[in-house]
Amino acid sequence: MEIIYARDYEQLSKQAARYVYQFVASRPKVTLGLPTGETPIGFYRELVALHRDNQLQLDGMVTFNLDEYLGLPPQSPQSYHFYMNRHLFEPLGLPLEQTHIPNGLAKDPEAECQRYEEEIRRHGGLDLVILGVGRNGHIGFNEPGTSFDRRTHVVTLAESTRQANARFFPSLEDVPTQAITMGIATILEADEIILLASGSTKAEAVYHLIEGHKVTEQWPVTALKRHDRVTVFLDREAAALLSTAKETRSP
Repeated sequence: MEIIYARDYEQLSKQAARYVYQFVASRPKVTLGLPTGETPIGFYRELVALHRDNQLQLDGMVTFNLDEYLGLPPQSPQSYHFYMNRHLFEPLGLPLEQTHIPNGLAKDPEAECQRYEEEIRRHGGLDLVILGVGRNGHIGFNEPGTSFDRRTHVVTLAESTRQANARFFPSLEDVPTQAITMGIATILEADEIILLASGSTKAEAVYHLIEGHKVTEQWPVTALKRHDRVTVFLDREAAALLSTAKETRSP
């Protein structure tokens, strides 16, 4: 596991964007797993800026998002379809037929999960997955207690997750209670994984991943210990509980 320390969120976003830009630029075809939430917004902004300065060849780029709320139409401002179009797909100029996001309005959500898994396999699996992490250690929407053997599945969101995401909705009552999420087993099959963590609320989850001794389903992020190609991008607040952070931070 490689750890890259940043002074702050802005530097973290630039570092991660350069990493992913170079990853995509070095391959004629690439399949990415993509996150949503607050942390990736700066990363997407910086990736778009790099593309504008020196354009990537996008015809070989395919994306699969980690998750989507159940019950939200794609045009809802709170849906992850809307989020991705706003923050990455439209600014990047990526054709929507090269993007994949679970259908939150699927009449049969379980069948949609199976379809999504089959589509990932049809594209040869994921070359790189970019993750955020929740304050309770969730990756994607894989909440504490989720089996590491799960593939794309329907999840009931933890109350702490709904409360953390309530700022994006008119009220807590409007936050969906369920979502479709890429499973941990699917994530771990990616060739490479990067994790973005910013802010003090992520510090405990980061500690369990990097210095904790257990791989435990109570902290889903610790599943990444089982992968041999993980790069973690941290700002100072997210790294606050790490014993080695002071010696290895960027100046």
